[in-house]
This record gives sequence, C-alpha cells and structure tokens, in this order.
Amino acid sequence: MSTPYKRLNKDDAVVLLVDHQSGLISLVQDFTPSDFKNNVLALGAVAKFFNLPTILTTSFEQGPNGPLVPELKEMFPDAPYVARPGQINAWDNEDFVKAIKATGKKQIIIAGVVTDVCVAFPTLSALAEGFDVFVVTDASGTFDKTVQQAAWNRMSASGAQLMNWFSVACELHRDWRNDIEGLGSLLSNHIPNYRNLMTSYFTLIGK
Repeated sequence: MSTPYKRLNKDDAVVLLVDHQSGLISLVQDFTPSDFKNNVLALGAVAKFFNLPTILTTSFEQGPNGPLVPELKEMFPDAPYVARPGQINAWDNEDFVKAIKATGKKQIIIAGVVTDVCVAFPTLSALAEGFDVFVVTDASGTFDKTVQQAAWNRMSASGAQLMNWFSVACELHRDWRNDIEGLGSLLSNHIPNYRNLMTSYFTLIGK
C-alpha cells in the first residue's frame, strides 16, 4: 500500500548519528572504508549547512565498540552527546530520547553503525512513537550486503523512508535558488565529479 509523500522539512528535522565508533566502524563491509567515511562526513556537513539540531550517541565506549570517531566530535563540538552505558537500542536510553524530544522536531534523519541494530532498533522505536524516520543508507554500515538488505527491508516495511545523503541534501534544499554556491560547494566537497558541474556553472556566470 502506498503512503502519501512526506518530504523532509529543514524546520522540522533532527539528525541522529548513532554509534559511529572506532571499533564498530571496523565491522562495516558493505561500503569501502573511504566511501563510508566520506558519506558520514557528508551527512554531517548537510546537518551543519541546514542548521539541523544534531544528536550524537555511543554505546559502551569503554568496551570494544570504542570512542566516537574524532571527526564527528570536531564537527559537532556543542551537540548533545549521549554516551550510553550499555543500552543496545539507543531509544532505551532516557537521556537520548529526552534530547530528541527537546528539539520539538517530528522528522528524524538517522544514520549509524551497525545498520541492522544501532540504526534499525531506534528507527523502529521512533516510528512506534509517531515520528517520521528517514534512514540515511549510505552513512550507515554493517557486515555485508545480505544483512544490509534485510535491515533496510525491515525498516521500510515499518514505515521508514530510505534515502542517501545526497537526496537528503536536495530534499531539504528544495530550490537551487536558495543558495546555489553553498549547496554546490558542499556537494563538490564530497562528490569529486560534482565539481565539474560547478566549474561549468562558474564559467557560465563568469566567476
């Protein structure tokens, strides 16, 4: 059964970056390490570009999962940061859910490691509480493509929308005229071939 088109709204969205930890990231095999890092940082850049409230969380840092990757700490030094002492499903952590609800936003943009657990569990929990959830597939990683597809199917069957970071950026932006050079620069920084488009544009306008 089809559902009405719910588009992302930069005034009603919060970004959740779940368990992008140094140990857990070593489990990601459905993307190359360089591609995955690029995608995660691209999503972070999108969050900053649109001034979206962003919440970071980690699971059992003192164990093998390891600390949050330093690039995200540097990118979001003032963001709410919830170091969960043990809860596998981030939604089981009261501080994490309080931080989300404190934003007043009803749209959740989520990415994390691993897709089938750290992303799927809070996604299903948030959907059950009436949030609209948008899963950023290419900034979430897991063991292999089979696990990836099963996790995506489970979340989409429950009502989550599956997107990539590029489509998130475009849907939030709505209209190129809002900021041609700003969005173009962001895309160029994370999609090398996109710089060709911007070079063509700048040549056209004489810059």
